Amino acid sequence: MAPDRDGEKRRAAERSLAFIENGMTIGLGTGTTAAHMIRLLGERIEAGLRVRAVPTSTATRRAAERARIPLVNLDECPALDLAIDGADEVDPTFDLIKGGGGALLHEKIVAVASRRLVVVVDESKMVDRLGRFPLPVEVSRFGWRVVAERIAALGTRPALRTGEGGIPAVTDEGNYILDCGFGTIGDTGALARALDAIPGVIEHGLFVAMADTVIVGQARGVAVLHRRP
Repeated sequence: MAPDRDGEKRRAAERSLAFIENGMTIGLGTGTTAAHMIRLLGERIEAGLRVRAVPTSTATRRAAERARIPLVNLDECPALDLAIDGADEVDPTFDLIKGGGGALLHEKIVAVASRRLVVVVDESKMVDRLGRFPLPVEVSRFGWRVVAERIAALGTRPALRTGEGGIPAVTDEGNYILDCGFGTIGDTGALARALDAIPGVIEHGLFVAMADTVIVGQARGVAVLHRRP
């Protein structure tokens, strides 16, 4: 029988709500697991929980509005108590690949603004080494082919992310995304620094030493893992 990945995501999302306390301002991630969390959080708010939230994407904002979650922005609340988000891959040191949902820039800003980052995933997202999932890199639309060439020199073949009809996908900030298959990433910090140094790279999906807690949905429950100091 195939694993029930959606059930694992729901269990992880539900467990993450235990980290939310009355009066908190929290960051809401983007993606399928975050969508479960948003719906469940809306139910808790309807039952009396008092929180405010910063969404990381247009899709998350719409989901939060449907769930009747009070929303603010980072200009109003530049310091968040907590952010809850998903990931495409998590390694044993809690380094992450994110950005499959296209919101990596906003997600990283919200993560940096938060005192604690809780990552919710199903078991398939746990890997020994990052790199099975292509690394998303958000780039300027101006000169994007030049930027792609610089990224390719790091050992990949960047693919422009497209949507329906082959039209380039555009982020909420109006940028393109290059999906870069690096294979197994030996030194996440070194690759992150190399990408940061390329003009035209807006952001990348390597979240290095940022996650504090990882909640893994499993077939019969959840595992709550904490990064060692």
